[in-house]
Amino acid sequence: MSAEPVDDHEQIVLHARDVYFDLSKLPMHWVPGEPQVTHTINVLHLALPEGERWFVELFKEAVPLIKDDRLREDVLGFIGQEAVHAEAHSAAADHLQACGVDVQPYISQMEWMFRKLLGDRGLTGRKREEWLIERLAIVAAIEHYTAFLGQWVLDSAPLDAAGADETMLDLLRWHGAEEVEHRSVAYDLFQHLDGRYGRRVRTMTLVTPVLAWVFLRGTRYLVAHDPMLVGGKVSWRVYRRASKQGLLPTGRQLMREITPYYRRSYHPRKTGNTEQAVAYLATSPAARAADASQ
Repeated sequence: MSAEPVDDHEQIVLHARDVYFDLSKLPMHWVPGEPQVTHTINVLHLALPEGERWFVELFKEAVPLIKDDRLREDVLGFIGQEAVHAEAHSAAADHLQACGVDVQPYISQMEWMFRKLLGDRGLTGRKREEWLIERLAIVAAIEHYTAFLGQWVLDSAPLDAAGADETMLDLLRWHGAEEVEHRSVAYDLFQHLDGRYGRRVRTMTLVTPVLAWVFLRGTRYLVAHDPMLVGGKVSWRVYRRASKQGLLPTGRQLMREITPYYRRSYHPRKTGNTEQAVAYLATSPAARAADASQ
């Protein structure tokens, strides 16, 4: 992942883009001949909407606590972008449902995790604020991974070479580019309100295995419920082969992302490529159409 000058972030004004993706002709296996690869990426459509709506609610709750004008502006931009992300991925989940994959049981598990396990506990005063900050620390850790995935999909030429559906690639790359654009916001908000190193380490240690579980369980669920894959099962051999071909992130790439977050000097702006993200958003068919309609 390429580095960038640390002051590039100061030039970005975050804003939501009212994008639309026509998925009516999206094939079930939109990476041709790669159903497991397709469904591993499809997990995003099932897991992200509830998570991103949860992000939005937490950040709205945090806005009155922000004492820095620029950070408040970034947080409001983040809220707008995440709300649109949730709707775009929900539309993709609806398309899977229409194609015969019963996605609701898995989505219900995501709803339980974000609404119940990580939801409002009816606390007041300092306890309420501490629970908010704890969850903001979790968001900062998750955003570390979404920024990595955003940069990865921007760089993922092998998906183009494999003939992946252009509309789905645009959806993923538009989202990925905005993740790179706003990759510092959750971390900066956590630092502004708390910033304790121990809390940062603890929440990343929690988030990493949970995200691995979400993707593994989600891939197994989608493969097992794909009407075109009767008796379908996930294969580690397929994952290793696909990751070596660049169709999915490798285990080594993912593990390499963990270390920087544990450094006391860590900051998200030190990784990722804002210039590349902005350049993609300037050429994305959906983002251009959204900007033209405003």
